[in-house]
Amino acid sequence: MAASGLVHGPLGPNCLHVCIDMQAIFMPGAPWGNPWMERVLPAVEELSARHARRTVFTRFVPATDPETAPGAWKRYYRKWEALTLRHVAPELVDLLPALARLAPPAAVLDKRVYSPWTEGRLDALLASGGIDTLVVSGGETDVCVLATVLGAVDRGYRVVIAADAVCGSADSTHDAAMLLYASRFSEQVEVAATEEILSGWS
Repeated sequence: MAASGLVHGPLGPNCLHVCIDMQAIFMPGAPWGNPWMERVLPAVEELSARHARRTVFTRFVPATDPETAPGAWKRYYRKWEALTLRHVAPELVDLLPALARLAPPAAVLDKRVYSPWTEGRLDALLASGGIDTLVVSGGETDVCVLATVLGAVDRGYRVVIAADAVCGSADSTHDAAMLLYASRFSEQVEVAATEEILSGWS
């Protein structure tokens, strides 16, 4: 789907890049492999490297075992018990090396669920930096990226999705999510190419 661009003008100094769950566990061939992650990695890396001090990487950290997970997450981790922390190779939870090298100065925020907002650490980080705009990249477009975007919209942030730097594991739901962002959330979410974002971010 074509990017709509930075329809509300250039990005100001109070902008932050939030990169969602670009981890080894989601690379093609890994247990939760996302076939498009390799393709978007160069754009994610460029965004992150150009603004490393203004980047936060999130990491999805599985439960220790099914019984330590809350509520319906128990059922989820009974299905994926091989990927709980008790069993999964620790390095699979790590950021991809091309991104891990940037932290620090980039920050890393671990989360136990799809949304990075539930524990309050992201709210505190953004408030301390006077942030008013979020550029979002990473995966998956229809799960953790969606949870991130909706939380940011609810909090009143200007949200810009880097169209060529987000990915999903299913083309149909990725495309549907991108259409959702650009149509239903057109007043609150902009969808722009990485090149335009970098050109418009002072």
